[in-house]
Amino acid sequence: MLSEQSTPVVRATLPVVGAAIGEIAEVFYTRLFDAHPELLSDLFNRGNQANGEQRKALAGSIAAFAELLLANPDVRPDAMLARIANKHASLGITSDQYKIVHKYLFTAIGEVLGDAVTTEVADAWDEVYWLMANALIAVESRLYAEAGTAEGGTWQQMTIVERHEESADVVSFTLRPADGRPCASFRPGQYVSVQVELPDGARQIRQYSLSGAPGREQWRISVKRVSGAEQPDGEVSSWLHENARAGDTLTVSPPFGDLTLRPGDGPLLLASAGIGVTPVLSMLNHLAAAGSPASVTVVHADRTPDDHAHREELKQLVRALPDARLHLWYEEHDGQEPEAATGLADLDAVELPEAVTAYLCGPLPFMRSVRGDLLRRGVAARDIHYEVFGPDLWLADA
Repeated sequence: MLSEQSTPVVRATLPVVGAAIGEIAEVFYTRLFDAHPELLSDLFNRGNQANGEQRKALAGSIAAFAELLLANPDVRPDAMLARIANKHASLGITSDQYKIVHKYLFTAIGEVLGDAVTTEVADAWDEVYWLMANALIAVESRLYAEAGTAEGGTWQQMTIVERHEESADVVSFTLRPADGRPCASFRPGQYVSVQVELPDGARQIRQYSLSGAPGREQWRISVKRVSGAEQPDGEVSSWLHENARAGDTLTVSPPFGDLTLRPGDGPLLLASAGIGVTPVLSMLNHLAAAGSPASVTVVHADRTPDDHAHREELKQLVRALPDARLHLWYEEHDGQEPEAATGLADLDAVELPEAVTAYLCGPLPFMRSVRGDLLRRGVAARDIHYEVFGPDLWLADA
């Protein structure tokens, strides 16, 4: 909760700070990476830095946090904090790094806003920053403890026991701990980070959903190759496609992520597009193994049937559930799936049960569209859960 003296100051200056976020972020990252180049090579996603997305996300999250504090002063935005904390834990973020970020962020704010940053303004925004940072540090400490690791002790070596081409641009890897110990358990919908050393020596990190069933002796991740105009975002996915083979080892984090099935047998909507199908596969595997009687509506959209990774597996899992139905959309339809619709996913064509809980994963425009459709149909915002891979520019919807 913001103090009484800081609340009016933050309220008055939030529009100014928000309007200058782009410039503040530019100065912040320039100063940060000049002083700590290892953070760019070994922690931050270089692709997202190059296209500007990460720059909007980090500084913007502080403004979004302040806005949420002002709108609901007695409620901590736990959904937003949990999403960020899980991502941080999967990257091995430590509490000391918050001090580094604070130093260069507030230097940037002062440099951009100049004389507008009075002592009163600086103190108020310092309070916002540390309210958010300390909350994240506490959540991340709990996540590390649950994973059985020390703060920042994220990495383990895992052996690739199987590689399988799922589509022209998706390959799956089945993993086991290289030291022979059992795999850590995970909740359906969680992800792991994979760190690879690239030819220039950088150790870049990306997150991939666990796409197999929880509780087995192995993990599976499915990696979509990002290429062409989207480079350099595809540094890690391209390296994995070109170099990772059965018998090789990968540096992998424990499972993290809060897009996980809530307990109970209430009706579910699992909506995905493209490679967003991977956490849905894990959820369906779990439901099938548990013999869940829940009503399950599965929606998936893709470019073509051939581009739909794990297509047959998805259909088999839906058939394995006693009360599940599958709705498919393909932008281009060649007749392979005669029951699929052509075009973009349209939830108006899908019957939804009362009190449905929805889980969304896929490109941001897809999730925005589906979430909007669900809200218009009366699904409560609290019952719509989603996962953003890459910088979370959707924080205000937390």
